[in-house]
Amino acid sequence: MVRVEFLGPIQKEPLDLEITNLNELAKILQNDAQMQEWLQNSAVAVNDTLVSSRDIELKDGDRVVLLPPVCGG
Repeated sequence: MVRVEFLGPIQKEPLDLEITNLNELAKILQNDAQMQEWLQNSAVAVNDTLVSSRDIELKDGDRVVLLPPVCGG
């Protein structure tokens, strides 16, 4: 299982999913209207490392985090 966590204002409980790459995760999350916008704007980290490719192979025990953009002041 891969643990998927959502930070900041995403307001979604963590998910444990049987997925092998980020493309599979994106397909699952596209079915959630709230997540569609976040998917376009969020950075993604796998095991605490920011990634830009959705083709990265995921394995059992990996942790994926969606990091929405933040504003500071």
